[in-house]
Amino acid sequence: MRGSSRAAASAVQQAFSAALDQGADRSALGEELFAASAVIDASPSLRRALADPSREGQAKTALAQRIFGGRVSPTTAQLLGAVAGERWAEEGDLADTVESLAVQSILAKAEGEGRIDAVEDELFRFERIVAGDAGLRDTLSSRNTDAQGKSDLVAVLLAGKAQPETVRLAQQAVRTPRARRLDRIMERYLALAATRRDELTAQVTVAAPLTEQQSARLRSALEKHYGKPVKLQSVTDSTVIGGIRVQIGDEVVDGTVLRRLDEARRHLSGG
Repeated sequence: MRGSSRAAASAVQQAFSAALDQGADRSALGEELFAASAVIDASPSLRRALADPSREGQAKTALAQRIFGGRVSPTTAQLLGAVAGERWAEEGDLADTVESLAVQSILAKAEGEGRIDAVEDELFRFERIVAGDAGLRDTLSSRNTDAQGKSDLVAVLLAGKAQPETVRLAQQAVRTPRARRLDRIMERYLALAATRRDELTAQVTVAAPLTEQQSARLRSALEKHYGKPVKLQSVTDSTVIGGIRVQIGDEVVDGTVLRRLDEARRHLSGG
């Protein structure tokens, strides 16, 4: 997000946190925000009107409350009004923020009931299962597959194996991709979960699983470097040959043998 959108998102986040602190029904809030996000996505004219930087914030807030008032709870309507009243650099930033608040609401529900650790782990495992199965990945990512059918498939895959919040978020990811790759959506959801838990998540790609001692040393080194708790999510990939690749957010530390071989090839070829 650019400057004005970052400031807007920060202000909306404060309003969202206040709503949670005041005892908002987190599950209902999440569902209503997902529904509002779908309405905004389906109407380019509404999205433009709500995000139009040339319009006064109060006018946009009033528009949002006319559209959604009576269809959602007062808390949700007030929050959507706050979103509309901010100044956004891009229309997509407003839509992304509404979706983000919905995801956070579901995660907050899991957090309040002591399940957020499990939800984060299950979302990660689900993403890796989909990534490792080309047929499943194509089915869940295809624009030609019925959204409800994809949602039902996710429910079957996770039945009895995941927390309800995990199932809900995974279904949302496949139902409403908004022209994004599924793995990118899941990365975003995982980042939001890590933020709620006030920790960093490091995706560690290795040729063979790390031992408990190796994981502990790596976690300790990362926590010392970043100054906050770090959760490791390990991915085993035999193509890396050896070494380790660590990604935290957009920052990547790649020390794999494959990376060094690639660099050597480029050097020798003059590329």
